[in-house]
Amino acid sequence: MSKELLSKTLAQIVTENRQVASVFEKYKLDFCCNGKRSLELACEEKHLQADDVAAEIDNILRQQIQVLNDFNSLSLTELVEYIVSTHHAYTKRELPQIFAYLQKVSSKHGERHNELYRIFECFAKLKEEMEMHMRKEERILFPKIEELETIDQRIELSLNLEAPISVMEDEHEHAGNLMAEIRQYSNNYTPPDDACTTYRLSFAALQALEKDLHQHVHLENNILFPKAIKLFNKTKNSLN
Repeated sequence: MSKELLSKTLAQIVTENRQVASVFEKYKLDFCCNGKRSLELACEEKHLQADDVAAEIDNILRQQIQVLNDFNSLSLTELVEYIVSTHHAYTKRELPQIFAYLQKVSSKHGERHNELYRIFECFAKLKEEMEMHMRKEERILFPKIEELETIDQRIELSLNLEAPISVMEDEHEHAGNLMAEIRQYSNNYTPPDDACTTYRLSFAALQALEKDLHQHVHLENNILFPKAIKLFNKTKNSLN
């Protein structure tokens, strides 16, 4: 099984079993924005032993085979509801709290730890962009996707999905880049020895946010959007 895994893309592997995401997170393998790379190539880029990583994944697959949570089996509406209730809700709750933490920490400790200013600047951009991004998804794109499953075949299809989906994917990539900058400036979310409780809490919260963002983007980029486009094309062809 491990040999077969090497040729599969990161997106394929994590789509088949989301529990594998823990291994990708451990080795900093980006399965969302760069999920189309094979496991072997992704490991090579990170100077990792691909066979060892594949063995860890294989072990998880064996352990989780009875509890597989297959998001591919969900309808578009169920996927949208899950993303909004789980990942959007989490992100909306965490963004203002982390912003407050970083604002406090950078004002008190920024002179000794200048990287805090850059972290706060990147996070402020991320917060603004993600809040706008989620509003556009919930108000415009997601209703269009849900409409595909209830559309009256007698009515001419008036949806346009590929363009807005492309915009959302670009915004996902930019959010991932901002988080990568934050991770770099924070030394992989490692607080200094003199860090106060809020300092440590803010870094822990940032790390958790990035992990959730990876799952969030993966569900949209690699499952929801491709399924929506496939159904869109099928519906469009049936109306022609």
